[in-house]
Amino acid sequence: MTLSTSRELARAEELEKSLAATTESRVTDEDMRQAVRTLLIGLGEDPDREGLVGTPNRVVKALQHLTSGYNQSLEKLLNKAIFHEDSNEMVLVRDIDLFSSCEHHILPIIGRAHVAYIPNGKVIGLSKIARICEMYARRLQVQERLTSQIADALQEVLQPQGVAVVVEATHMCMVMRGVQKPGSWTTTTAMRGEFTTNQDIRNEYMGMIRHQASFH
Repeated sequence: MTLSTSRELARAEELEKSLAATTESRVTDEDMRQAVRTLLIGLGEDPDREGLVGTPNRVVKALQHLTSGYNQSLEKLLNKAIFHEDSNEMVLVRDIDLFSSCEHHILPIIGRAHVAYIPNGKVIGLSKIARICEMYARRLQVQERLTSQIADALQEVLQPQGVAVVVEATHMCMVMRGVQKPGSWTTTTAMRGEFTTNQDIRNEYMGMIRHQASFH
């Protein structure tokens, strides 16, 4: 299990926002395109040859898309899709596809999330759970932080009896380089409320998400 306090996550979020604002004010798209061009030259390539002449622009656009979560907020994402409902049974959305980027090498993290909560008078539109996962995935990440951010976001907006998040993912930084271990995956968990204190509820959740993980 990955443990992280709300205070630590809040500080991380503030730092991300600060860095994003600073970067936005100092670096233009043209600056980034020139940086990619410099990388191509450093790799021994000719950035002016036919196949690469448009690459700096494509790389910048791709990275902006893959990190678009920095420009989103919970409030705008939810768009008031929280409803009062007299329900106290577990809600689970499983096998939510996730595509993120490792902050150490900017290589893909590919996996899925299983997100559950126990309502406490409020429920959230199911698609918003997937969108919350995507918002935090579309940032430079480590899997441990991503898992906790999803759990803490639901805890914040719903104040439910409990939240559980399991993320299973394969990391291209372990597949394409380094130890080069295809087929390996990492599992991280974040449990809040009843999922921490009630073993029966935790076991029910873990039983509902049990399956053979495969990323091939």
